[in-house]
Amino acid sequence: MKNLILIPIFFALSACASTKVPVAMKFPSAPESLLISCEDLKSIKDDEEQLSEMLKVVVENYGQYHECRAKVDAWIEWYKQQKKITDSVTE
Repeated sequence: MKNLILIPIFFALSACASTKVPVAMKFPSAPESLLISCEDLKSIKDDEEQLSEMLKVVVENYGQYHECRAKVDAWIEWYKQQKKITDSVTE
């Protein structure tokens, strides 16, 4: 008698456990403006004669450019990896 009661319960539970409901997950697309690297360094004016001013512009541009470039390139790489992982899980 016990076995007759357990058999329907077993089938009911196993049917629930084996049913898979697909979950639609799509990685959000990034705006194209965030996928573009920083601009090149700006050149110094031809009429600039003071070496100290030229050096100041060069140092500021150099530091700003490389900081921006590192951040943007790291973000692009992270985004591409996350998108690849998400796409492989959802397929």
